[in-house]
Amino acid sequence: MAKTVIIGGVAGGATAATRLRRNDEEMEILVLERGEYISYANCGLPYYIGGVIKHRSSLLLQTKEAMKKKYNIEVRTKHEVTEIIPEQKKIIVFDYAAKKTYEETYDQVIIATGSSPVKPPIPGIDGENIFTLWTVPDTDEISQFIEQSHVKKAAIIGGGFIGLEMAENLAMAGLDVTLIELENQVMTTLDYEMARILHKNLKKHKVECILSDGVKAFHHDEKKTTIELMSGKKTEVDIVILAMGVKPNSELAKKANIATNSRGGIVLDEYFKTSKEHIYAVGDVIEVEHAVTGEKTMIPLAGPANKQARMLADTLTGTPMKYKGTLGTSVAKLFDFHVATVGINEKYFIKQGKKKGVDYETALIVQKSHAGYYPGATALVLKMIFTKDGKILGAQVIGKEGVDKRMNTIATVIRLNGTITDLTELELAYAPPFSSAKDPVNMLGYVAGNICENKVSFISWEEVLQKLEKKQENFLLLDVTEEMEREQFQMEDAMWIPFSQIRQRYEELSKEKEICIYCAIGVRAYNIARMLKQKGYDNVKVIEGGSTFYQLAGYGNK
Repeated sequence: MAKTVIIGGVAGGATAATRLRRNDEEMEILVLERGEYISYANCGLPYYIGGVIKHRSSLLLQTKEAMKKKYNIEVRTKHEVTEIIPEQKKIIVFDYAAKKTYEETYDQVIIATGSSPVKPPIPGIDGENIFTLWTVPDTDEISQFIEQSHVKKAAIIGGGFIGLEMAENLAMAGLDVTLIELENQVMTTLDYEMARILHKNLKKHKVECILSDGVKAFHHDEKKTTIELMSGKKTEVDIVILAMGVKPNSELAKKANIATNSRGGIVLDEYFKTSKEHIYAVGDVIEVEHAVTGEKTMIPLAGPANKQARMLADTLTGTPMKYKGTLGTSVAKLFDFHVATVGINEKYFIKQGKKKGVDYETALIVQKSHAGYYPGATALVLKMIFTKDGKILGAQVIGKEGVDKRMNTIATVIRLNGTITDLTELELAYAPPFSSAKDPVNMLGYVAGNICENKVSFISWEEVLQKLEKKQENFLLLDVTEEMEREQFQMEDAMWIPFSQIRQRYEELSKEKEICIYCAIGVRAYNIARMLKQKGYDNVKVIEGGSTFYQLAGYGNK
């Protein structure tokens, strides 16, 4: 009878244990978890602090007693594995309750030790009002501190998923929130112009967003903390939440001379096997292959961890399962907006010095979340990165409704090696409350196809505004919206010819100029661009997303 020892619980460890049991009723399974809880919803922790999730017990998905009763799996919490000795196939364990060390043998080991929040050596970072959020005890400490210390002002250091979720939940709980991010944008998986939408949304909800600035030191005075930034700016708060990223908990693997990468991720083969015999690993602690680029990387997400654990359990019980890499599909909520990403972004290519139009293409569109004539439709912004031959490399979606289903559709097409043509051919469920006859995902495929077939050229608002600032003589900004629309939005520097009049007045336009056209979302602008191109106007471009994207992304705002 084989004995499998699993080091760590939560997504990877708990899933591997229960799948092993379903596959093998006789296997001896031992789970050792250094914390107090074997399985909990760590993605739900910010929402408990914010009061959205009312009951703490809702976060606890499984207990060691239930694991024993339901699955005959022995779970020991507050038992930390301090050493793996591969040559002897044994581990050294410290029992915190008994305060003693003991040994366990194994036939095979699964390392599922996960990751921990990054806590750099910044002066004052160990202050009693500075917290990280990663476990249930972290949540308890933060909640108790906020309640007992009557916290009014909070700072979030870091603008990733956890940072944004904490900013939202603390603001919704009535706190005055400042978010500080070293990069020039929040959520770095997005491209900058998409992140602008989130920046505007944070400001709308009275969250101060300090970008391109890092923490130099924390200065503590009684119950207050002054955060000194690299720029010299200072802000005083009652509580600080560190959300500066995570690092793999791979110290145990390194100690056992198991191969790791430069970031500490455990190096594996396609069956999750480490460099040592009979030792495997899953979850945040491992290095994975990016499913789009083929590069080795680290993608700490709960979804992949669960899938990896299930596949490894199948492999260990006689059904080998190869892992085909991680796409990094993710979604988050920020107040009234939802944001999702998959694959790689445009910044990936820019950093490599590759050129748009040669090495890759992008399509950015604005569509309605469902049929425009049905009440409640809202703007949905979609951006896709792809190649000239139609391979989809990544996508980003932001909106108030229907973000997740569009992202899941695109991610599925990427996983199945689909192309932009496949997006146009998808037959997706339609009724006015849910979508349009041509779903935004279909439209994204159509636009990408037009780009690849050279039927249209797009230009970003950043580029347009730069041209206007330089007052280029050979540049013309053309507004084709109708008169009623101009009461809501207009650009002072634009020439205005309504869409309904353009076919009678197009000769007013100079063929010597670069003509950049906008309407509300880009559809009418595209139609005019097609007409002008066939009339001999060679330098015509459509502005991405039209006036709707201009306003959503906060262009023109001081």
